[in-house]
Formats: sequence, C-alpha cells, structure tokens
Amino acid sequence: MSQRRPFLLYTLMVFGYAFLYLPIASVVAFSFNDTRSVSVWGGFSTEWYARLFANDAVLSAAKLSLLIATISSTLAVVLGTLAALALSRFGRFRGRGLLSLLSSAPLVMPDVMLGISALFLFITLQQLVGWPEGRGIDTIAIAHVTLCVCYVTVVVRSRLVQTDHSLEEAAMDLGARPWKVFFLVTLPLICPALVAGWLLAFTLSLDDVVIASFTSGPGSSTLPVLVLSMVRFGVTPEINALATLIIVAVCVGVSVAGWLMHRSSRSTR
Repeated sequence: MSQRRPFLLYTLMVFGYAFLYLPIASVVAFSFNDTRSVSVWGGFSTEWYARLFANDAVLSAAKLSLLIATISSTLAVVLGTLAALALSRFGRFRGRGLLSLLSSAPLVMPDVMLGISALFLFITLQQLVGWPEGRGIDTIAIAHVTLCVCYVTVVVRSRLVQTDHSLEEAAMDLGARPWKVFFLVTLPLICPALVAGWLLAFTLSLDDVVIASFTSGPGSSTLPVLVLSMVRFGVTPEINALATLIIVAVCVGVSVAGWLMHRSSRSTR
C-alpha cells in the first residue's frame, strides 16, 4: 500500500503539470508553424516572428503598454508608500478608517466596476472642466494607478509592520530630522517591499484588459486590448509568436531573480 501511494502521487503530479504546461508548449511550438493553422503542423518556419516585428500596430501597442505600466507602477509606489506610512506609523487619526477602506477596496472590487467608474469620472470631468479631451495614455495610467496602489499599500505596509521601529526612534534621538530618518533609515529597510510592489504593479498594469478597454480611445490601445481584438477574428501563429516572446521574457526574468536570490543567500551564510 505504501508503494502504491507514491506512484499515485507522482501520476497526479504529472497529469497536473501536463494540464498546466502542455497548452503553453503547444503555443510555443505552433509559433514556428509554416502555415496559418494553429492545430495542424505544416513545417518549421520563423515567418510569423518576422511578420510580428513588421507589424507597426503591435509594436506601438507594446511600447504604449510598457510606458503606461512604468508610469502607473511608479506613481502607485509613491502613493502606496505614503498610505502605508500613514496607516502603520501615525497611529489613530481622523479619516484612518476611510483611508484604509479606500486603499483596500480595489482588491475586492471587480475590474468592470473600476473601469466603468473611471469612464464615468473622465466623462464628467470633460463636461465640467474640459479635461481630458478624449481617452488616452493619461486616462489609462490614472485608472491603473487606482488599481495598483492598493496592492503596493498592502506589500509596503506589511514590511513596515515587520521592521524594527526602534531604529527610527534611535535615529531621531540622535538628532536626525524626520525626512532624514525616512530617507536614510526607513527607505533602505523597506526597499525590497518597494521593488516587489513596483514589479507587482507593473505586471498588473501590463496585463490589464478590462480597465484599459473602458479608459482607452482611438489610437491608444494597449497590447492586451489589441491582442483581444485580434483573437476575435481567429488565432494566428502571429499571436503565438507574441505569446512565445512574452513567455521567454518571463522565464528569463524569473531565472535572473532566482539566481540573484540564490547568490544573496550564499553570500549571507
């Protein structure tokens, strides 16, 4: 009985990994297909990668997505860090409950509601003050900041709760001003959380489809929105080539991060 149990566990593990990764492997394989079919192999070819890099719409959408993700994640880190400091360092103050609610509501709110509310906000502002004139980079970035700032707040706040507050108190006892304590003591302590929050916000912004579809306009479609519109007319190996490049980028990033973590863990021993 004890010998059959490991066999059953290994079998379930193999089926589980196959269920998760075989579709990804098929996407990578058919990105090199010689025909337009994504289910019938017609030979090896890199034609679809050449077409992908020659597609101006895809390249411009990718650049726009990277720009919006960079802007929104940076702003989300700044605002999320300020909110986390207020919730973890200033004790009880008037409006603390409201700030905590506003910084956590997007975590449980559907993306459709965030997209619709952002669209109504921009329409109302355009009618009242004339801004924004249509939807574009600024409206998408603002909506993405609203989504990402709550995640950054949770990550940074958890780090601030775990840090030793006596270090900051000791620095102030030695005559350091609060802003100097923040930049020389608090900021280095929470730097890993800031990097983690920025990467999480960058990924959420880069991957978002629902909110961007409500807050984007003509000529400002992000890469996920463009891919969704292309898939509606049928999946082509060009989409598979794009997905393969994203998979390779993610694998390289995870590998580099793992190598750096392993190197840092060996250096601390």
